[in-house]
Amino acid sequence: MRPMSKGLLAGAVGTVALDLAGYGDMLLRGRSPSDLPAQVAGGLADRAGVGLGEGVKRSGRAGAIGAMLGYLNGLGLGCAYGLWQHRGGSPPLWTAGSLLALAAMAGSDLPATALRLTAPASWPPMAWVSDLVPHLAYGVTTAAVFEALG
Repeated sequence: MRPMSKGLLAGAVGTVALDLAGYGDMLLRGRSPSDLPAQVAGGLADRAGVGLGEGVKRSGRAGAIGAMLGYLNGLGLGCAYGLWQHRGGSPPLWTAGSLLALAAMAGSDLPATALRLTAPASWPPMAWVSDLVPHLAYGVTTAAVFEALG
């Protein structure tokens, strides 16, 4: 299997792990899903001059795009990781997993921050935990699956 394909597969499994961790947190704490991905999608669409419609249609489309951007982040990072591993980068699993987690967090948090939809510097500790844990699940799972694929 080619490195990019292995990375894509590993990123897909990592993305499922991220979703499971996030939904598990919602189940345990009884919290609602975040609407931040939809807000980011709406903000990016507005800046690009792409109309999403009005009312319920806009909300539905923004939600769908927000989710798709999350998948693109997870799959894209998996592919990039595969290419990086192919070029000789082979850190220990926990190091690779942590780096992937930070990259995935940056991929979702930086656009939201740039659009002024959130301010991570003002987040309380539990908000950081809610963001970090699913991303760690993504990173470690992606690195472990890539390694398991040989």
